[in-house]
Amino acid sequence: MSDIVVRRTHGMTMKKARRAAEDIAAKLDEEFDLDYGWDGNTLAFRRTGVTGFLAVHKRDVEISLRLGFLMLAFRGRIEQEIHTYFDDHFGKSAGPEI
Repeated sequence: MSDIVVRRTHGMTMKKARRAAEDIAAKLDEEFDLDYGWDGNTLAFRRTGVTGFLAVHKRDVEISLRLGFLMLAFRGRIEQEIHTYFDDHFGKSAGPEI
């Protein structure tokens, strides 16, 4: 198993941040065929070999993925897509990310 965790601060309203989170889930679904759904302000997703969540908070967003063995080959690509999307939609990181 391998985990990817990225946290990013944002200056958006909750509504805009949730919309951006929905967009990243749709992109991951398109790329990796994920099933996802909202539970409050947390968007949970899964597919064979991947489980995770994207939590939207007032001042930050956090995505956490757990990759199974067969998805390890895609780890770099998945992580890069997340960073690129977060840069584009939540702003570039001002400091080290988790």
